Amino acid sequence: MGRILWLVVVVLIVLWLLGFLFEIGGGLIHTLLIIAGIIFVIQLITGKRAV
Repeated sequence: MGRILWLVVVVLIVLWLLGFLFEIGGGLIHTLLIIAGIIFVIQLITGKRAV
């Protein structure tokens, strides 16, 4: 599950940067990136690690 989360975070960051460069995808990409960031922070705080 941890690898999937990292994959989602990386894909969203790339899409977010592309959105800034080409001004596409606006709100949806930003919302998904924020959600992925929150999930990442919660996972770091709780200390759960995937093997």
